[in-house]
Amino acid sequence: MHRERVVRLLLAGVFVMTVPGCGEGGGDDSAQRTGLTGGWRTAGCEFSRPAQYTTSGGRRVPVTPPRLAAAMERIDRGGRERFADSFAGIEVDQAKVRAIVYRVPSAAFDDFIRGSAEDSCIVVRDAAHGAAELTEWHDRVVADLPYWTSQGTRITTVGSRHDGAGVEVGTRDPDSARRGFRDRYGDEAPLVIVEEGPVRPLPTN
Repeated sequence: MHRERVVRLLLAGVFVMTVPGCGEGGGDDSAQRTGLTGGWRTAGCEFSRPAQYTTSGGRRVPVTPPRLAAAMERIDRGGRERFADSFAGIEVDQAKVRAIVYRVPSAAFDDFIRGSAEDSCIVVRDAAHGAAELTEWHDRVVADLPYWTSQGTRITTVGSRHDGAGVEVGTRDPDSARRGFRDRYGDEAPLVIVEEGPVRPLPTN
């Protein structure tokens, strides 16, 4: 699943803010108990399944089978509510009838994924940062928006990457933003600066 976007209209323009959606509690100490590194797959990946399709607008498009969708929902909800220090995000690969979970290696969360997957194919990959850490950085950057505006740096989007790579910050001037962010947050801050123009609202009929 990719980033969830909440659009806010500001006086100075349109700003899109990504809300990670972590549950309360901030996870546990599971990320400190390292699980398998390098990635692994659930037992359900041993079986091949044909992709499922539906027709929309005269086009044949893939869909997520109900059992896989239910497994993804269990993992996503449990990851955010109970394992936010480890869980980073999840995406679906409809063509291969599988989901991909990104997480900081954690034995407890790995066990949870196995139980939640049931017979679905879940591919687990390492992530550099969990949702709890990225939420803190996301909120810090959002809180600093007035400062960046005063510095002439127009930030258009802020959103946690579902692969745990960092918090992605969109701006019209990425080179200037990188220098400013390095000075304010340090070299180790998990912030990914990308070039992104102003967000334009969709036209209404």
